[in-house]
Amino acid sequence: MDKRRFIKSLGALSFSPLISANQLSDFKPISKTLPVINNEDELWDTVRSHYTLKEEYINLESGYYNIIPNPILEHFINHVKHVNIEGSFYMRKNLNKNKDRVTRELAKLVGSSPDQIAITRNATESLDLVISGFPWKKGDEAIYAKQDYGTMKEMFEQISNRYGVVNKVISVPNHPKNDEEIVSLYESQITSKTKLIMVCHMINITGQILPIKKICEMAHKHGVEVMVDGAHCVGHFDFSIDDFNCDYYGSSLHKWLATPLGAGLLYVNKNKTHKIWPLLANGNTNKSDIKRLNHIGTHPVHTDLAISNSIDYLKWIGMERKENRMRFLQRYWSNKLRNVKNVIVNTPLDIDRSCGIGNVGLTNMSPSKMEDLLFEKYKIFTVAIDYANVKGCRISPNIFTTTKELDSFVDAVKELSLV
Repeated sequence: MDKRRFIKSLGALSFSPLISANQLSDFKPISKTLPVINNEDELWDTVRSHYTLKEEYINLESGYYNIIPNPILEHFINHVKHVNIEGSFYMRKNLNKNKDRVTRELAKLVGSSPDQIAITRNATESLDLVISGFPWKKGDEAIYAKQDYGTMKEMFEQISNRYGVVNKVISVPNHPKNDEEIVSLYESQITSKTKLIMVCHMINITGQILPIKKICEMAHKHGVEVMVDGAHCVGHFDFSIDDFNCDYYGSSLHKWLATPLGAGLLYVNKNKTHKIWPLLANGNTNKSDIKRLNHIGTHPVHTDLAISNSIDYLKWIGMERKENRMRFLQRYWSNKLRNVKNVIVNTPLDIDRSCGIGNVGLTNMSPSKMEDLLFEKYKIFTVAIDYANVKGCRISPNIFTTTKELDSFVDAVKELSLV
C-alpha cells in the first residue's frame, strides 16, 4: 500500500461512526433472516453465495479449518464490537451467563447435557487435557492407533516418559471387513493394566468412521475407559454423544460447525469429572463441576458467542441435509476414481463408514508430488498424507463445493494416473 492510500485508510477509520451497545444487540438470529429453501439445488447455490472464496484455486482442504460463511462472520464481528464496547463490564457481568447459554445450545446439538460439556479452544486441548489430567500410575497401559492425530499421540508419549505408562499402538485397516474386526483390534491389546483407550470417531487422514458405541461397550466390559477423538464430527454428521456411552469426547468446532478459529468441545461423563486434574487451576474446588476443567484465563470470548450463530446457521440448513450433502460430495468423486488404474481410494466403500472426507492416492507418484501437481498444474488445493499405511491426498470438500469443481478434480487425478 502506498503512502497516500495508507493515509486515506486511516482517515476512513478515524471518522467511522460510533456504534451503541443497543444497536449491536439488535442483530437477529440467522435462521430468522434467511429464507426457507426446499429445493436442493437452490439451497446449495444459496449456501455457496454465503462464502467469499478465492478464485485462484479450488479448495478441497476444508478439514483443517472451515471458512466461515458470511452470515456467521457478520455476527462474529458484531460480537467483537459488542465485547469491546462493554469491556470489563461484559467480562464481569455477562461472560458467564452467555457461556452457560452457549453451552446449553452446544449440549443439545451433540446430544448430551450441559453438566457434561465444556467449551475449549480445539480438540487437541480437549483430549490432551484428559490425557495429561488422567490419574496415571506407573505400569498403567493405554491403547491408541497409528492413524490417530499426532498431538494426542505425542501427549501419550509424554505421560509415558513422565509416569511410566505403557502405550500399545494398533493399526486400523483402511478397508475393514466389518465392525467386529475393528473392535477386536482394540480388545486384543487389553490387559488388567489397561486404563484408557483413545479411538477416532472419524479418522482425520482417511475419513473412516469407526464403530464407537461397540468399542465403548467392549471396553467397559473390561473396566477400561474410552476417550473419543471427534475433531471432525460435530457439524459434519448427526450423532448423540450420550448414545455412545463413552467417557470422554473432544471436538474442534472451527472445522465442520464453521465457528471462528479457537472453539472446541470437551465432553466428560459426569461420573468421571472428579478424577481428571485440570490443566489450569481456577479456584473451583468442586471436583464434580466440569467448569473446573476448561479454565484458560482471559481469552477471545467473542469466539464462544459465535458458536451460537454457527449452530443457528446449521439449523437453517438442517443437520440431515448437510450430512447427506457431505456424503454425496465425497461419493461423487470417490466412486468415479475407485476402479481407475494406478488410483487407490483409501476411504471405505461402505457408505456408513465415511461421510464428507476421503483420501485418494496414486501408485505412480508420492503423495507430496501429487499434492504439488494438483495445485501447480490444476489449481486444486489438497493436503498430502504419507504415514500410518495411508498414502494419498486428503480430499475434504465443503458445502460450498460444486460438482463442477469435483469433476475438475476427478479429471486431474485421471490425468496424473497416466504420468
